[in-house]
Amino acid sequence: MMNILEKKHAILVTEFDRYVIEHPEFEMKIPRNAQIVLQVEGDQEYNKWSKQLAERQREPDQKVVYIKVKGLKPAKLRLLKPKVAIA
Repeated sequence: MMNILEKKHAILVTEFDRYVIEHPEFEMKIPRNAQIVLQVEGDQEYNKWSKQLAERQREPDQKVVYIKVKGLKPAKLRLLKPKVAIA
């Protein structure tokens, strides 16, 4: 079972991947095969956890790139006009 930091990381990684796909010029700034460390402004607990995770996964001599974000926008609701039907 994923803890809250793992869930947050999964969401951030997904959103980062989407951002890179939509903004290929951003990806050009990142060295090839770099270890990416996501950091969220004001979230010390997540930032520490993310850095430790990256350190465990890092290959010898692999460059490290910190991607700092201000946060996430609220998720858009995808349900259209839900209704409750009690049987």
